[in-house]
Amino acid sequence: MKNKNAFDVIIIGGSYAGLSAAMALGRSLRKVLIIDSGLPCNRQTPHSHNFITLDGEKPANITAKAKEQVLQYNTISFYEGIAVKGEKKDSYFSVLTHNSDVFYAKKLIFATGIKDVFPDIKGFSDCWGISVVHCPYCHGYEVRGKKTAILAQGERAFHLASLVNNLTQDITLITSDRHLFTKEQLQKLENHTIRIIDKEIIEVIHVKGYLSQLVFIDGSREDFEAVYAAIPFQQNCTIPVELGCEITEMGHLKVDGFQKTTVSGIYTCGDTSSMMRSVATAVASGNICGAMVNMELINEEF
Repeated sequence: MKNKNAFDVIIIGGSYAGLSAAMALGRSLRKVLIIDSGLPCNRQTPHSHNFITLDGEKPANITAKAKEQVLQYNTISFYEGIAVKGEKKDSYFSVLTHNSDVFYAKKLIFATGIKDVFPDIKGFSDCWGISVVHCPYCHGYEVRGKKTAILAQGERAFHLASLVNNLTQDITLITSDRHLFTKEQLQKLENHTIRIIDKEIIEVIHVKGYLSQLVFIDGSREDFEAVYAAIPFQQNCTIPVELGCEITEMGHLKVDGFQKTTVSGIYTCGDTSSMMRSVATAVASGNICGAMVNMELINEEF
């Protein structure tokens, strides 16, 4: 297709994973369009960690530098906006944006991430990514030794407790149903002096995202410095499912070992398809994804 709006690949989502995929494709001279809203899920997180050479850097700085480097490849274009619809044609895909622009490509890559579904707790969202966190590997070192709560249920709570126990000796599990734990799990928690509070949180008291207290439904309060929260999520973009891509039981896009979805011509990378939510993992999966899409194009052309 000869059209100024036609590309080899359209990448929807221009954060770590999408930019990484774009670089791999740009280095193979593929004509690529990145569509991005500029609203990454970690935009509230002050510092990114556990990514070699950039440990402690601000997430926005990492993205800005990556975007600058990726756009040095002159076959790559960037469109600031939101993709609202995708369609599969005979041998290509079309993508419609919120501005009614239409673009076409032989392959699609979704690097749109996931959207956390926050509980109805006052102050919770203000602290997310700052002092209310999801991952010991991304945030645990920074809140080591602090009085820590874990907001989760059953197996997920027990798993988080085992990970966090190596980082602090002052842990409290906050759960709505302690009966979800087995006798063996309860005994292990007791052996490690991990308390269980079985009541609902209604507010997080904080200053600019740094919490100081949790307020419970019975009016009681307790001082805490950090909370690990296992909360539900949903796909940030519905287009892959609308195009027929399968979802795993956990809610991620189902992929093979090469980041290919269950729909021919559609790939995905980053948090959309992985439970490992980190910058390093997103970059790695994007790099693989870009290379595999290029290989598929080669196999079709050569």
